[in-house]
Amino acid sequence: MRLFILFIILAVLVLIPFFIWGDALMTAFSEKGTITFLTQYGQWAWAVAILLLMADLFLPIPATIIMAAVGYIYGPVAGGIISAAGSFMGGVLGHGLCRIMGEKTARRILGEKDYERGVRLSGDIGGWLVVLSRWLPVFPEVVSCMAGLIRMRLVRFILAMACGSLPLGFTYAYIGHAGVDNPYLAVGLSAGLPPLIWLSIRPVFQKKWGKA
Repeated sequence: MRLFILFIILAVLVLIPFFIWGDALMTAFSEKGTITFLTQYGQWAWAVAILLLMADLFLPIPATIIMAAVGYIYGPVAGGIISAAGSFMGGVLGHGLCRIMGEKTARRILGEKDYERGVRLSGDIGGWLVVLSRWLPVFPEVVSCMAGLIRMRLVRFILAMACGSLPLGFTYAYIGHAGVDNPYLAVGLSAGLPPLIWLSIRPVFQKKWGKA
């Protein structure tokens, strides 16, 4: 029960900044405004974009607009790498901040039963949750933090994060580069490719490192 309650609390904490600053940030980070904002940093625009995507862990930054702007500036390949890196590093940051709290703290927060239940869920089911959450609102931040708190195996988390972040980053970078306004394409690729990639790579890493 505590595991579910903590999930809800984290979701609320993610939503609070959205209700406070969401409209202002969405206005500030329009597509054209974001391109103008990033280009003023010249050769460091890519680094600023990554920092913004990582800041999405704490603030309601419109990540997909940032990714599209990066695609417009750098093209679909370099833009895709930058966008995927920012999404990936944001997830790793959330995981790391909660993981360093330590097992004892996690057990006190969740209680012994829910902590053990969380550890069991962090196995194969946890990997799928990370993979499937990257394209959704709110869930990426919450799932990453929960994965860190219950100390999901690092190899599994990193692989799952990569599977979710790469299609997301490259899809929106391509959309920004090509000027395509097709939400169905964006959702289809961002949601559909990660589970296919996860299914294809898991057997390889299971043989090498055990269950991933």
